[in-house]
Amino acid sequence: MDANNETPDQQPLLPPRPVLPDMAAAHSRGPADAVEAHWQALRLSWQWHHAVHHIRSPGRPYPGIVPLLEAAAAQPRLRRLYPFTSHFTLFFSSSTSYPWTVQAGSIEPLHNGRFKVRRRHPSAVIGDVNTAEEAVTLVLELLPTSSDPVITAFTDEHA
Repeated sequence: MDANNETPDQQPLLPPRPVLPDMAAAHSRGPADAVEAHWQALRLSWQWHHAVHHIRSPGRPYPGIVPLLEAAAAQPRLRRLYPFTSHFTLFFSSSTSYPWTVQAGSIEPLHNGRFKVRRRHPSAVIGDVNTAEEAVTLVLELLPTSSDPVITAFTDEHA
């Protein structure tokens, strides 16, 4: 290895993959543990992907999914919901497995550093904001005041 932290074939070294929480064990302990474990898993996974992106594509923008997850996790009303992502977009479910029961809306971090917030149903853009915190505030306003508690739906129930 040379001083540039590259392997002999000149490929930069990637950070080690994070050790993610044991989701099966978390689910077996109940929905609250499943929700907490998934918040941790999402944050660790997206932090790793972000680091890899900066190594493989230095200077290219990366959507702000990591600060978005941090801002959302700081909100108790969202923190009790099961977070999941699809194409960088963050959703919040009152179910810990598929089919998701999406609450409030969704937040999409954009490559320009902004965040697009959509209503749950009908899906309509309700805001295009500058910060993850502003996006989270908009989603909190969409969250029903008496949102459903998190429930567990095991995959074998859907067979």
